[in-house]
Amino acid sequence: MLAVDDDPQVLRAVRRDLRSAYGDRYRVLGASSAADALKILDSLDERGHDPALFLVDQRMPDVTGVEFLLEAVSRFPDARRVLLTAYAETDAAITAINRVRLDYYLLKPWDPPHERLFPVLDDLLSDWLATYRPAYDGIIVAGHLVSPGTHAVRDFFTRNGQPFRFLNVERDPEALTVLAAADPDAALPLVRFPDGAVLSAPTDTQLAQRLGLATTASRPHYECVIVGAGPAGLAAGVYSASEGLSTLMLDSRAPGGQAGTSSLIENYLGFPSGLSGGDLTRRATIQASRFGAEILHPVEVVSLTRDDPAKILTLADGTEISAETVLLATGVSYNRLQAPGADRFEGAGLYYGAATTESSACISQHVFIVGGANSAGQAAVHFAKYAARVTILVRAASLDASMSRYLIDEITRTPNIEVRVRTTVVALDGDEHLERLTLHDADTGEDTEVAARFMFTFIGARPHTDWLAGVVERDEYGFVLTGSDLISNGGELPAEWSLERAPYPLETSVPGVFAAGDVRAHSVKRVASGVGEGAMAVSLIHRYRSMG
Repeated sequence: MLAVDDDPQVLRAVRRDLRSAYGDRYRVLGASSAADALKILDSLDERGHDPALFLVDQRMPDVTGVEFLLEAVSRFPDARRVLLTAYAETDAAITAINRVRLDYYLLKPWDPPHERLFPVLDDLLSDWLATYRPAYDGIIVAGHLVSPGTHAVRDFFTRNGQPFRFLNVERDPEALTVLAAADPDAALPLVRFPDGAVLSAPTDTQLAQRLGLATTASRPHYECVIVGAGPAGLAAGVYSASEGLSTLMLDSRAPGGQAGTSSLIENYLGFPSGLSGGDLTRRATIQASRFGAEILHPVEVVSLTRDDPAKILTLADGTEISAETVLLATGVSYNRLQAPGADRFEGAGLYYGAATTESSACISQHVFIVGGANSAGQAAVHFAKYAARVTILVRAASLDASMSRYLIDEITRTPNIEVRVRTTVVALDGDEHLERLTLHDADTGEDTEVAARFMFTFIGARPHTDWLAGVVERDEYGFVLTGSDLISNGGELPAEWSLERAPYPLETSVPGVFAAGDVRAHSVKRVASGVGEGAMAVSLIHRYRSMG
């Protein structure tokens, strides 16, 4: 941890406070000028040490804090950045956010530190530790760089916050040692664990068992069972458990949902520098667990049946779980691309969603993004950091109708991003992996073939609700109907509704079963609204439990 301030008294106070709270885990260094601080960074670089945090004064005589951070983060881009100032310099803070991705802006003095300093730094250091990758001797994944099986394994580890190192069997000599340790008939990808065990083309269930992830409920009945652990489900889990309800959360893949794959969410309240979907998921999962929520994944729910007043959830392995109340927060998936070759290249060049696992594979490549909403814009900005060129393909005439202005502005400022409007993908082609796209220009009517190795699509959305057919009422697209949407124009309630009162907001056609987030009909498809609905659902669950 490096503190930089030209005021000797402030520097002593900073080092004192940092050592008192973090001295047992971090080495705390101080510098009275930017020049001295850069010498320290040179020394750290020579020794192979990585700083976790820069705490830098903005008003230094020769070099401002922002100017120092520009140099520092070019050497250590993963270190967290905090700017210190004695004035409310909003312009400096905004400049720092835009130029160096400032993590926090802290006013002096910060007394008492346990209220105004340590909570901030605790969060930042927790984020840094979650992404820090020192010399690694852990899980190794060996496989082809572009293949569905390899992508599935890498995506599973990434979504579950499990560090691993990938070895390309076509290029990395070290991959030969992994291949030698496996059965000669083993299929790729291979996963080698620190104890020497090797799994061949493992399933999610096999990986979960090997990692010790919980996939079995600890009790037969819960007061609240939440199906889906995206933003809405996680928010509900936090509030349900914190308010004393026995709470079980189930997810078919990993916590986070689509939001968990977002590289950077910049318009979420309270995070002016933005935060990644992975960071948001990790924080929420820890928070829910701390309050006592039980989280099982990967666990698939295949049916819901009524045994009034209880509800019975059946899992794919045949296990049944009883619940007093159920919250459906299963979210949505992006629609499959309807073009020849799409099925063939899924996971082998064509990916649905951000698939940030493939970021390193996209270095110096031409990446195509299909879609015009915020998720597509966030992905384009993210991949522009790695790819030589990013092309956004939009069916509409512009991005204005579906994308937030801040993202449009950022895309405009990014020189290696281009936007092709009124353009659709009509065919994909290649041998073992995607190599070519055929694009149709709606204005000219022409089809053009372009070289392409990576394409990420964000078109439309479909809910995960087939397993609810015949039990919970849905609209024509499969989204779950709730509240007033269940009441006909004549004021009639659904035939299966068994109570005299009308359904509560967010309550489905089955009393005591609620829906929140993207899976709910007419919901606002935003992270913040999903979180809000998840919290609101718990309030309505309390009302149901007390009044029926």
